[in-house]
Amino acid sequence: MDLENLLNKEQCEAAITVDGPLLILAGAGSGKTRVLTYRIAHMIQDLNIYPSQILAITFTNKAAGEMKDRVRALVGNIADNMWISTFHSSCVRILRREIDKLGYNKNFTIYDSYDQKSLIKQCMKELQINEKDLTDSEILNKISNAKNELISPEIYKKENEHDFRKNKIADIYVLYQKKLKGNNALDFDDLIFKAVELLKNNKDVLDFYHKKFRYIMVDEYQDTNKAQYMLIKLLVDEKENICVVGDDDQCIYAWRGADVTNILDFESDYPGAKVVKLEQNYRSYGNILTAANEVIRNNSQRKDKALRTEKESGDKINLYRAFSDRDEANFVASQIKEIMKEENKSFKDFAILYRMNSQSRIFEESFRKSLIPYRIVGGLKFYDRKEIKDIMAYLKLMNNPLDDIALKRIINVPKRNIGDATIQKIQEFATDIDQCMYSAILDVEFIPSLTTRNTSSINKFVSLMNSFMAKKDEITVSELIKSILSDTGYLKQLETSKEPEDESRVENIKELVSDAVEFERTSEDKSLLAFLEGVSLGSSGENPENPDEIVDTVAMMTVHSAKGLEFPVVFMVGMENGIFPGMSSFNNFTEMEESRRLCYVAITRAEEKLYITSAESRMVFGRTVGYAPSDFISEISEGLKEIIGGNKNRTVQVLKRNKIKAPQKYNPHGLMSSNAEESNTNTQEYLSVTTQGSNLQQQSMKSEATIGRKVKHGKFGIGTIVSISSSNGDTLISIAFDNMGIKKLVLDKAPIEML
Repeated sequence: MDLENLLNKEQCEAAITVDGPLLILAGAGSGKTRVLTYRIAHMIQDLNIYPSQILAITFTNKAAGEMKDRVRALVGNIADNMWISTFHSSCVRILRREIDKLGYNKNFTIYDSYDQKSLIKQCMKELQINEKDLTDSEILNKISNAKNELISPEIYKKENEHDFRKNKIADIYVLYQKKLKGNNALDFDDLIFKAVELLKNNKDVLDFYHKKFRYIMVDEYQDTNKAQYMLIKLLVDEKENICVVGDDDQCIYAWRGADVTNILDFESDYPGAKVVKLEQNYRSYGNILTAANEVIRNNSQRKDKALRTEKESGDKINLYRAFSDRDEANFVASQIKEIMKEENKSFKDFAILYRMNSQSRIFEESFRKSLIPYRIVGGLKFYDRKEIKDIMAYLKLMNNPLDDIALKRIINVPKRNIGDATIQKIQEFATDIDQCMYSAILDVEFIPSLTTRNTSSINKFVSLMNSFMAKKDEITVSELIKSILSDTGYLKQLETSKEPEDESRVENIKELVSDAVEFERTSEDKSLLAFLEGVSLGSSGENPENPDEIVDTVAMMTVHSAKGLEFPVVFMVGMENGIFPGMSSFNNFTEMEESRRLCYVAITRAEEKLYITSAESRMVFGRTVGYAPSDFISEISEGLKEIIGGNKNRTVQVLKRNKIKAPQKYNPHGLMSSNAEESNTNTQEYLSVTTQGSNLQQQSMKSEATIGRKVKHGKFGIGTIVSISSSNGDTLISIAFDNMGIKKLVLDKAPIEML
């Protein structure tokens, strides 16, 4: 196989290095899958290594299937004799052969999420733990995290015996695992957990797999968690023929257990390891890659490397500072149409990347008005999300009590002890008397076989709905939504939830309030009926039926969902401090580094054109707030950026004020004051300022002291203005100093210099 003519120099070096530990640092768009497949083909065809001696592990079934197809195309059907599979699939094969050594039968069942929740509820019932205190999802999340960290039920119990809540979870974990074994079942996390246990405790089994797999390859190594890391560590024999491929700069899944130190410490784990850097990018134009390099080099936890390309420099990165979030969305829509007209591109050539799913709503609305077809990748359209449909069902029912579908959706949301059996009895009674279900529950005492507890719960629901109906014509739609969120306890339940996905649900609900506020501002008919009609008409028929048209749509997605994808034109939207990077990043060095890696991933999705947009003001939970442009924008050289549209002079001023010196600015302990009063202040108050409409731009231009501006203090050093207030005629500013925490100063008297 003539690898020298098939691969570039670095790719070829990686493909022919077969013996000993090898770390392939594969930058974005550098052709790592090509290298892996040719490496396997070289091993089989040129070195006569039998395919069954090779283990190649990927993270997804799709990646495994693609790799197997490409290897088969190079070497033929002999490729079917090697293991190319995911971590979990590989572990299943090992456990099917050896799990009897752990006291299980080889015909064990693998439980899905539904089975897991059923078993967790059974455990909670036996332990007399109330579902109001702990949810099954929270428990499963904690157990999953423990298994990914290789923490057994007994160790988890011992570590948390003094924490009341976690001790309860530990009791459930112990019983849950006992019942799993009694049922001869494993859950998804057990597949790796038990495989590690098996290999650790059975030398004969470990020896067998050492002899079987002489060569091991792992893709996306930067995304491995502790359990996956340990599995690979065990499978590698004394010859250490281990090849891992990954990019520490693209480690963006810490929230689900990925540990970037696994790839950073590879050379410590395997002394003498060879490192090959794949730095030639085949995807993007030069300016885009240079910008990505300039951003990511500010991270301290990374391997030194830089992407390069033989392509032309291409356009500069376009910066657009919108007046509002709505202006931002309209700009993106108009820009897409303009580019399509001038460059003969299709809708599928464009992608909108945002930090949070809730940001899609305003772009969806703008695109519908502009007749731009779109699809949400890796998520639901805004009004298809569960939490949005729940609140909309409340609005629909109070607008139309005849709507049985809406009633059945929310009569027990949040939980009110009105179960499915009770709802069925209400439905049957309503059918018998030929009335809607709401009419039936108005006379709940006449519904047969309901318990006193059922009746009481239903009466409370009726009272709640009647109160909503009484005021629906007296208050605005946004106030009505806030009332639902507050009076039902829906928002509080999400805010106090321990389930990770509920944080994004809170953001989505806040966006719904903002949508209602915008409706009230722009609509002549401000009634609830008009709002519901607008949503229904706007949400229906969004996906054209023609399959070709479905393919030709603008892609909208979070940056996490965009990993592995590429588009000719990319819009990075909402690039503001407090959004991207998020609030929590400013108080946590590790989170800030992950946010910067996420920014790097976003930039490197673009092939030809990159737009970075932000807004002077945006609606958050019905309030207009203003955020400074993202610090990440300032990490890109001036020569690579071009400000387009809007007030260019104003944008230049804002960006200069926001210019930073990285990476020193992100002190992991310096941004929050130790002062108790200041420490308890919500981070958002330090990063945003509430304003009224167009006053935001006017206020920010009146004074040089603005939120987000960098300053230098004679004693405290460099800092950022995070809040401004007035007291007895003085202007007070709170400054987050890089090394001194937050200090509140009188503007006129403080020895500060605006940077």
